[in-house]
Amino acid sequence: MSTPPAGASAAPAEANIPAQIPYIIGNEGCERFSFYGMRNILTVFLVSSLLMHLPEADRPGAAKDVFHTFVIGVYFFPLLGGWLADRFWGKYHTIFWLSLLYCVGQLCLALFVDNRTGFYTGLCLIALGSGGIKPCVSAFVGDQFDQTNKHRAKVVFDAFYWIINFGSFFASLLMPIFLKQLGPAIAFGVPGALMFVATAVLWLGRKRYVMVPPAPPNPDSFLNVSRTALASGRPGLGLATAGTVAALASFLLVPAFGFVIAACTALVAIIAFGGVGVWLQLDGARARHPAEAVEGVRAVLRVLVLYFLVTPFWSLFDQKASTWVLQADAMSKPEWFQSSQMQALNPLLVMLLIPLNNLVLYPTLKRFGYEMTALRRMTAGIVFSGLSWVVVGGMQVVLDGGHPFTIVWQVLPYALLTLGEVLVSATGLEFAYSQAPQAMKGAVMSFWLLSVTVGNLWVLVVNAAVKNAAVTNFIASTGFGVTAFQMFFFAAFAFAAALAFGLVARNYRVADHYRKA
Repeated sequence: MSTPPAGASAAPAEANIPAQIPYIIGNEGCERFSFYGMRNILTVFLVSSLLMHLPEADRPGAAKDVFHTFVIGVYFFPLLGGWLADRFWGKYHTIFWLSLLYCVGQLCLALFVDNRTGFYTGLCLIALGSGGIKPCVSAFVGDQFDQTNKHRAKVVFDAFYWIINFGSFFASLLMPIFLKQLGPAIAFGVPGALMFVATAVLWLGRKRYVMVPPAPPNPDSFLNVSRTALASGRPGLGLATAGTVAALASFLLVPAFGFVIAACTALVAIIAFGGVGVWLQLDGARARHPAEAVEGVRAVLRVLVLYFLVTPFWSLFDQKASTWVLQADAMSKPEWFQSSQMQALNPLLVMLLIPLNNLVLYPTLKRFGYEMTALRRMTAGIVFSGLSWVVVGGMQVVLDGGHPFTIVWQVLPYALLTLGEVLVSATGLEFAYSQAPQAMKGAVMSFWLLSVTVGNLWVLVVNAAVKNAAVTNFIASTGFGVTAFQMFFFAAFAFAAALAFGLVARNYRVADHYRKA
C-alpha cells in the first residue's frame, strides 16, 4: 500500500465525524421531544378542553384549523430565521436566542391551559422560535463539514433525522398518558422543561463549533440579481407585477377563508409569479452581475420548482396528527390506549427504516444496477404517501358504513406514510443543503421548510371548501362521506405531484455546494 505524500489531506475513508456534532444532535433530540410532545397532544387537548365553548360538532373542524394554522406558522418563520442567520447573527446565535423565545412559549402553554389568549400566545411564540431555528440547525450541521469529510455528512444527517424521531417516539408515547392522567399543565410542562435542556446542551458546545460568519451585504445577492433581472425587460417585470396584484387580491379572501389562507396565498403568488419572471429574464442581469451569481440564482429557482412539487406530500403527512387522530377516535381500542399514541408508530418506524434502507435496500438495488438517487427517493416517497391515504380512505368508508374495527388497522397506512417520509424528508434535508450556494444556505433551507407551510395551506383550503353547500352536495352525489372523499382527494393530489416531480427531476442537474476544505 502506498503512503500519501507529506501534507496530503486524509483519505476520505479515514475522515472523522467532527467532535462537536454530538452537542448539536443532543440539542435536536431534546428540542424535538419538546416540539412533538406538545404538537401530538394539541388536537386532542383542543377538542377536549380549550374549544369546549364551541358546539360539539364544530370542535374537530376548529381543532384541525388551529393545528394546521400553527404548523403553517412553524414552517413560515424559517424565512425570518434564515435571513437573520445569513445576514446578521450567524447560525449559532440565531438558534440560541430564538430557543430562549421558544422556551417562553412552552412556559405559556403550561401556565395558560384554561386561557385561550395565553395559550394561543404560547403557540405563536413556539411557532416563531421553533420555525426560526429550523433552517439554521440543519444548515449548522452541514457547516461542520468540508470537502475532506463531506461523505460523512449523509451519515450525520441520517443520525440527525434518527434522533429527531427518537425524541418524537417517546414524546408521542408518553404525553397522551400525561395529558389523561396528570392534566394539561404537566403534559405541556414536561416538553417545556426539555426545551430548556436543549438550549443548555447547545450552549455547552459553543466553543467547539465551526462558526461560518453571516454573509456581508452582497451586491450580487439572490434578491439583487433577481431585481436586476426583472428590471431588464417587460415580460418578467409584468409577471412580477401580476404576482403583486394577485397577492393583494388574495386578501379579498379574508371574509370567506380567513387571514391565514389569504396571507399564505399571497406569499405563493409573489414567489410563483416573481420566480417565473426572474427566470425568463435572468440573462438580463449579466451586464451588472458576475456569471457565478447569475447561475447561482438560476440554481435556486430550479430547486424551488422541486420544493413546490413536494408541498402535496406535506399536506398528507401533517394530517396524521389531526385527521388520522380523529379517525382513530372512531375505532375500537383498549381502554388505556389513547388515539394520539398511534403517532408513536411514525418515529419508531423511521428509526427502523433509516438503517434498513441504508444498509440493505439501497445497496441491494445498487447491486442490481439501480441507483436510488436523492430525487428518485423523493419521487417514490410522494407515491407511498398517496398509497397511505388510499388505505385510510378505504377504512373511513368502512367506518362511515357503521362497521367499527380495531385501531390496529392504522398500522398499515402509518407504515406506508413513514416510508414516504424517510424517502422525502430525510433525503430532502441533505439535498437542500447540498444545492444551496454558501451565501444562501439558511435562506434556501428556509424555502425547503416553507414547502411545509404551503402543504398545510392546501389542508386549510380543502377544509374551508367542504363547508360550502355546493361542494358538500357534490360530495354527497359521489356516495362518499365528506371525510372519506377528502382522503381520496389527497391521495390523488399526491399521485399527481409524484408524476410531476419525477418528470422535472429527470432533467435536474444536481449541484455540490459543500464548502471547500
